Amino acid sequence: MKEEYINFYSHILGRPIELLVTGHWGYPLLMFPTSMGNAFQNRDSGLLNSISSLINEGKIKTYNIGSIDFETFYGKHLPAHIKIKNYEKYTQFIKEELIPQIQKEASVHRIGLAGCSFGAYHAVNFAFKYPDLADFVIGLSGAYDITTFMKGHYDDNVYFNNPIDFMKNAETRKYNHLKIILGTSDWDICREDTLKFSHVLSNKKINHWCDEKKWSKHDWPLWNMAFPEYISEVIAY
Repeated sequence: MKEEYINFYSHILGRPIELLVTGHWGYPLLMFPTSMGNAFQNRDSGLLNSISSLINEGKIKTYNIGSIDFETFYGKHLPAHIKIKNYEKYTQFIKEELIPQIQKEASVHRIGLAGCSFGAYHAVNFAFKYPDLADFVIGLSGAYDITTFMKGHYDDNVYFNNPIDFMKNAETRKYNHLKIILGTSDWDICREDTLKFSHVLSNKKINHWCDEKKWSKHDWPLWNMAFPEYISEVIAY
């Protein structure tokens, strides 16, 4: 697979963010790592290889972004209001700086988003915050409630980055175009979290596919197995 490593400078964050781009052409897919992961994690753990045929055939071009988890939810040295403020800046960077560049390169308006574990939270949170920018979203083994990181702190930034909350009050029509896949398994530690969020979407009559695999734990073998199937459901050939 063709690869390009980029230090993408963010004026909003005031520093560069690492980005690994794979493929020469294809529908753009922004991919997030698991907790505290870097831009190479999805490649090194086999997730990109699981869809390598689609990348090599020019059907998908992936943009794997590094996390800033140590400055947000996993920044144990930071007070909760700073964690969530930093995360809000991260989402603004993606919306206002990164995605416009991807749109320009790919000549599309909406992109795909995907991630595993904590990366699923990032992908799903962004897609539901800004549905007009998303064509599809795939969350594998995700948990969609961040209040456990906040130690009791709750403000507008927490609410608007907490899908389990803000989707209960969302306008259903905004998501009619969005293709949504939530993946889990019967041995997945995030199974109940995934089913809980699926229940919220069902109550809002938001069409989605919540898929539960069998006999697989919360780890890369599950995600590498399921991801090609999910991509095939959302990519128009």
